[in-house]
Amino acid sequence: MADPRGFLKVTERVDRPKRPVPVRIMDWKEVQEAQDRGVLQKQAGRCMDCGIPFCHEGCPLGNLIPEWNDLVWRGLDAEAVERMHATNNFPEFTGRVCPAPCESSCVLGINQPAVTIKQIEYSIGEMGFDEGIIKPFVPQRLVGKTVAVVGSGPGGLAAAQQLTQAGFTVAVYERDDRIGGLLRYGIPDFKMEKEVLDRRLDVMRAEGTRFRPGVEIGKDITWDQLKRRYDAVVVATGATRPRDLTIPGRDLEGVHFAMDYLVQANRVVAGDEVEEQISARGKHVIVLGGGDTGSDCIGTANRHGAASITSLAIGRKPAADRSDADPWPMMPKVFEVSTSHEEGGERTYLASTVEFVGENGKLTGLKVAETEYLPDGRRAPKPGTEKVLPADLVFLALGFTGNESEDITAQIGAELDGRTNVARDDQYMTNVDGVFSCGDAGRGQSLVVWAIAEGRACAAAVERFLTGSTRLPAPVAPTDRAIDLSM
Repeated sequence: MADPRGFLKVTERVDRPKRPVPVRIMDWKEVQEAQDRGVLQKQAGRCMDCGIPFCHEGCPLGNLIPEWNDLVWRGLDAEAVERMHATNNFPEFTGRVCPAPCESSCVLGINQPAVTIKQIEYSIGEMGFDEGIIKPFVPQRLVGKTVAVVGSGPGGLAAAQQLTQAGFTVAVYERDDRIGGLLRYGIPDFKMEKEVLDRRLDVMRAEGTRFRPGVEIGKDITWDQLKRRYDAVVVATGATRPRDLTIPGRDLEGVHFAMDYLVQANRVVAGDEVEEQISARGKHVIVLGGGDTGSDCIGTANRHGAASITSLAIGRKPAADRSDADPWPMMPKVFEVSTSHEEGGERTYLASTVEFVGENGKLTGLKVAETEYLPDGRRAPKPGTEKVLPADLVFLALGFTGNESEDITAQIGAELDGRTNVARDDQYMTNVDGVFSCGDAGRGQSLVVWAIAEGRACAAAVERFLTGSTRLPAPVAPTDRAIDLSM
C-alpha cells in the first residue's frame, strides 16, 4: 500500500484459494460532506423557535439551537459561530461524532423529520475556521494559579480550554505520543480527519494551553508529584478498560479488543510504522457489539479489504420507528444504519456467542446459537441451535468497564465508585483535596457531548475552588446520568 491516506486497491488472494479478496477502492477521507448553503439555510429555517425548545434539554451542553439556527438562516455566520461557542467548545467534533440526542427531542419530530441540527452544527464549525472567525482567545491577565489536566480527550480539552481562557496556567498531560485521546486514535479518519483536531489544538496552543504528550502520570511522574507541582489536578483519563468476553477459546490468536485494532489502523493512517499490525485484508471478520466502536471496526475492515464482515448482536433487531416505550422527546431505540454499515457487511441479531473455535492456536470460527429470552428476562443460548461461523478475526466492541485507576488509588488514595470510576462529590472533587474528576473517568463510558459538558462544568468547579469565582458556566452536575424528557 502506498500513501496511507491515499487509495487502497486490493487484488491479492490469501493462501486459501476459496477466499478471494474483493476488489475495493476506498480511502480514509471523511465521508461526511459540507451541505450546500441554500439547503443549509432552508433546513435551519425549518426550526420553529419553539416556546419550549426541547432540543435544549436533549443536549447535555444546553446548546442554544434555535438561536444559532436563526442566525444561519439569516446568513449571519460570525454571530452563529459566537452563539455556538457560548455553550460548545468543539462544534467541529460534535458535528461529526455526536449521535445528536437534540434531534430526537426536536418538536418537529412529533410528526415529521426533525431539523438536521447535527449537520448545521458541523457547518457552523467549518464556517468558523474557513472564514477565519475562530481565533485564539488569549486572557488579558493570568490569575496566578496552575492546573494539570490528565488526559487529552474531549473532556480534558474542554476543561483545559475553559481554564486557560479564564487566565489559569494549564498543562495537559497525555500518555500517548500525540494529543487527542480517543479523538486521535479511537475515531477513524473517515469519521473525523485528524486535521480537524490539529487545527483546534493550534488555537488552544495560541491561547496558552501547554501540551505534554508522551508522559504517563503514575509512571513517568507520580500522582503525588503532580499534585504537589500544581494548584489543582483534573483527572480526565477516560474509561479505557475494555469489557472482555470470557468464553472458551478466548486466548486464540485472532480475537482482539476493538480499540487495539482501531488504534493501530489510525496510527498507520497517520504515517506510523506498526509492527505486526492487525489487518483484515482477505479475512473473515466478525464484530461483536453494535455501537459506534463496532461500526468503526466495520468501516476499517472494509478499507482493509476484508473477505467478509459480520456484525453480531445478542438482542432483537430494533424497530424502525419509535416505540411506545420511547415517546417523543426521549432518545428512541431504533434501527440505525451508519455509513460503515452502508459500505458492506451483514448484521445478525439474536445471536449468542458460545465459543471461539480454532486450530493450532489460531481462530477459525465462532460458535453461536440463537438467543433465547428466559422468563426472568435473562438472555441465553438456545440449546440445539448452535452453528459455527467462519472467522479469522473477531473484534470485541462490547463497551468499557471503567478507567485504569490503579496508580491514582495507590499513590494518592483517590477513591473509586462501584463502577471503578474515579469518585467525586457534587463539585467534581475527589476525596483528595484539589483533585477533580470529569468525563468518562468520573461518569463511565458516555458520549463526546457529555464529556465536553463535564469538562466545562469541572473547569467551573476548579475555578471556584482556587479563586472563589463563578465566572465559568457549569452545564451539568456530576450526578446527572441523563436528562429526563419523559415529563
